[in-house]
Amino acid sequence: MAVTFESYERRIKQIEKTLKENGIASLEEAQKICLDKGIDVDKIVKGIQQIAFENAVWAYTVGAAIAIKKGAKNAAEAAEIIGIGLQSFCIPGSVADQRNVGIGHGNLAAMLLREQTKCFCFLAGHESFAAAEGAIGIAKTANKVRKEPLKVILNGLGKDAAYVISRVNGFTHVETEYDYHTGKLNITKETKFSEGDKAKVRVYGADDVSEGVAIMVKEGVDVSITGNSTNPTRFQHPVAGTYKKWAIENGKKYFSVASGGGTGRTLHPDNMAAGPASYGMTDTMGRMHGDAQFAGSSSVPAHVEMMGLIGMGNNPMVGASVAVAVAIEESYK
Repeated sequence: MAVTFESYERRIKQIEKTLKENGIASLEEAQKICLDKGIDVDKIVKGIQQIAFENAVWAYTVGAAIAIKKGAKNAAEAAEIIGIGLQSFCIPGSVADQRNVGIGHGNLAAMLLREQTKCFCFLAGHESFAAAEGAIGIAKTANKVRKEPLKVILNGLGKDAAYVISRVNGFTHVETEYDYHTGKLNITKETKFSEGDKAKVRVYGADDVSEGVAIMVKEGVDVSITGNSTNPTRFQHPVAGTYKKWAIENGKKYFSVASGGGTGRTLHPDNMAAGPASYGMTDTMGRMHGDAQFAGSSSVPAHVEMMGLIGMGNNPMVGASVAVAVAIEESYK
C-alpha cells in the first residue's frame, strides 16, 4: 500500500528532494532504515501525543533515517539532523516554512541534550496538557544520554491548576509563596505524586507575572518554550520577556522559544483588536522576546498543521524530537 498522509500533495516534492540529497530512495526506505536499527518512530511519536497526525510520524521517520544515514551516534547531533526531516515537511510559503520551524525544533532538542543546558521550562498555562505530554517525553528519555540530569519544570498561572496537573500526571507539585515587599520566593511545600521519571518534573503555579519570573530565577532556567493558548498576554509571554531582561542584566544565558502565533486570528481578535491582517497579540508578543519562534498551537495538532508544519502540538513535539534522537544514540549501544 502506498504511503499517504495529510497534505501529501503539497509536501511530497520537497520531501523527495531532501531524501534524494541524503541518499534515500523513498519514504518506505526511510522507514526500513529506522526499523532495521530497532527504532519504531510511530510508537515513539504516538506515545508522546496520541492524537498526532500521520504526517508527524513520517516527518520524524525521515529525520531519523537521515540522521542514521549520516552516521549520527550522538543524540544532540541526531536531533539537529532530525530537524532537516521536519523542515522537509513544511509546506512551501507557509508560516512554518518561512520561519524554518522544522530546523528550529531540531536545534531546540539538541540544546536539551547538551550538558550546557541545566534547566528547561515549559512556560505555559497549566490547563493545557500539551506541556505535560512534552515534559513526560523529555523526562523519560533525555537523561538516558546526559551525564548531568536535565531539570524540567512547568511554570504557569494558577495554584490550583498546578496542583491538578501535577496529581493527574504524577509530577512533583511545588507550592510557593512570593513576598512582594522583598521580592523573595519561598517554597512552602513539595508533593511527589509518583516515583520514577515523572516525579522529576517539578510543577509551579504562580499568582502573577512577578512570581512567575521569580520561579524562573530560582530554578535558573536556561531554555524555555511558551504556550500560546492559555493566558498568553497575562502570563507566559510577559514572564519570558521580563526574565530575559533579568538574564541580560545578570549575565545569565537564556534562550527563549515562542511557541504559537502565525496568523492574525490566533488570539480572540475582537478582544485584542487584532484583525486578519495583523500578527495577532500572541504572535506579536512572541516576536518581542523569542530567540526562536515556532508556529501554531502549543497543543493542538490541527493548528500546527494549519501553519504548514505537521500535525503535532509544539510542546509534545519537543518531547518527540528528544525521544527519537535518544533512540538513535541508544541503538548503537
